[in-house]
Amino acid sequence: MGDSSKDAALEISEVGLKDTNEPHYVLRLYVSGNTTRSLQAIENIQKVCQKYLDNRYELQVIDIFQQPARAKEAQVIAVPTLLRQHPQPLRKLVGDMADEKKLLTWLDISPKDKSN
Repeated sequence: MGDSSKDAALEISEVGLKDTNEPHYVLRLYVSGNTTRSLQAIENIQKVCQKYLDNRYELQVIDIFQQPARAKEAQVIAVPTLLRQHPQPLRKLVGDMADEKKLLTWLDISPKDKSN
């Protein structure tokens, strides 16, 4: 339970700040432990953010087993769940995070928004 490497893997917080007119995204990914599905969701979200959002995002990964109160507060009933808190409106995506096109649509990002 007190495995610090597990805690570190699931308490990822990436912050990218850039002075730009483009929106800054604040995302929270709720996962259930160190499962394959959770790790795949984390990896897929990170790839999309790094590829399309450059330094315009904050991603917090929350393990519902370690922080059940945060899951309850956000009304998370299934995992993985991705919450987009900013830009508004608040959006919630539940389930498979493997489809990049689906993630881009959900985040309201056009593939042409890629900076490089």
